[in-house]
Amino acid sequence: MAAIALTALILDALIGWPAAWFRRVGHPVTWAGRLIAALDRGLNRGAARRAKGAMTVVLVLAAAVVPAALLQAWLGPWVAAVLAWPLVAARSLDQHLRAVLVPLRAGDIAGARAATAMIVGRDLRRADAAALSRASLESLAENASDGIIAPLFWAAVGGLPGIAAYKAINTMDSMIGHRTPRHADFGMVAARLDDAANLIPARLTAGLIALASGRRAAWTVAWRDAGAHRSPNAGWPEGAMAGALGIRLSGPRVYGDRVAEEPWLNAGAPDPGPADLARGIALIRRAVALAGLGLLALALI
Repeated sequence: MAAIALTALILDALIGWPAAWFRRVGHPVTWAGRLIAALDRGLNRGAARRAKGAMTVVLVLAAAVVPAALLQAWLGPWVAAVLAWPLVAARSLDQHLRAVLVPLRAGDIAGARAATAMIVGRDLRRADAAALSRASLESLAENASDGIIAPLFWAAVGGLPGIAAYKAINTMDSMIGHRTPRHADFGMVAARLDDAANLIPARLTAGLIALASGRRAAWTVAWRDAGAHRSPNAGWPEGAMAGALGIRLSGPRVYGDRVAEEPWLNAGAPDPGPADLARGIALIRRAVALAGLGLLALALI
């Protein structure tokens, strides 16, 4: 199974998911998104919304896992590795963050705001270079876990069905796992399942960041501050990133007309800047390379 994960990572690093392919056929995550959206429209109404949400989770997981298991059984592990490739997002994450870094380094705040808005949901209309760097680094750290390490972990555990299940769970959480009047009950099972699926990968990502940085502060900050984060998992990679770079992350942020008073990770450290964003991108590349080496060792064993 580790060979499936490693092959998927290598293919993603070399090719990614070309934009022309996305325009022509979409992407497995967008296919799952259409199913989730249809079930949300059809089931998220009336009474028993929590039960209907649980039914949605079962249906989406079945739609992802059953074909994946059959394809792996029929076609073998190497074809399974190729099919797992689109479900790893290392190249895409790197491209999105470099799209923020280039205008930020050039002093183009408007361009940096537009690029950052592609990866975070907060209000950036008044964000300066420090706020944009902070938001981008948080997204980089969290998505290194959700988009790279967690899919690789579940591919190594369960092959193509494992990574397909994880991406289905993660997509459901991003679409219906919100604490809003519409989704608080309907998306509760999806949100809790996503928390469970990311429990090990988030801490593994923090460890890889700490190891890649060579700084004890990375793990120290993650261990000390992760519990204060609003997410049970995101605080681990974000805390490790803050400690590794010697900057502070999280803290207050604006969503529409509401200010969310989030606690700081690595409070007392300075705000990040464009140079720190560049260091963070390089750090995640090293952490992913270490993950690849770990998968290689497991595959050889």
